[in-house]
Amino acid sequence: MADKSGKLIIFSAPSGAGKTTLVRHLLAQEGLDLAFSISATSRAPRGEEVNGKDYYFLSDADFSKRVLKGDFIEWEEVYAGTKYGTLRSEVERIWQEGKAVIFDIDVVGGLNLKSLYGDKALAIFVMPPSEDELARRLRGRNTDSEDKIRQRLAKARKEIGRSDRFDHILINRDLDLAKKEAESLLKVFLGK
Repeated sequence: MADKSGKLIIFSAPSGAGKTTLVRHLLAQEGLDLAFSISATSRAPRGEEVNGKDYYFLSDADFSKRVLKGDFIEWEEVYAGTKYGTLRSEVERIWQEGKAVIFDIDVVGGLNLKSLYGDKALAIFVMPPSEDELARRLRGRNTDSEDKIRQRLAKARKEIGRSDRFDHILINRDLDLAKKEAESLLKVFLGK
């Protein structure tokens, strides 16, 4: 097994484009030697989310203290009052296991990681097939109010405008094809 430490795979997309589904699929594939980077957030858990599995849930005060201590590689306030970030200790833990780190991260965070790690990082933007389809997917989740969905769609327009800064744009029109394309991209990047 080749050592994958030092490599990062970044999946970014507007909310609802399918990045989480693709990342979960890739993590389940034998031989890719990936481990998921769990992000920290200042928001409360939603639905069945579990601390230490889906996110590290921190109070706003704790999040801010850790920012000041330099514990984050990158972080941002994604929505007013809601911060997300990548803990340095999380990436180091995965690299010590000899694995590549895979991220399911918002667009700004993904671009920040790509600028920090350059060629050690493969940055993939997951593009929804259309804004109408994205809206349908967001409503189908039944997790957000209509106002929150409108916010997410407005943010998605801005994020799509930054897609050309990524190494690859993967259009998620058909999930099975998107999974195969993602696997191919990772195998080339990881030298498989």
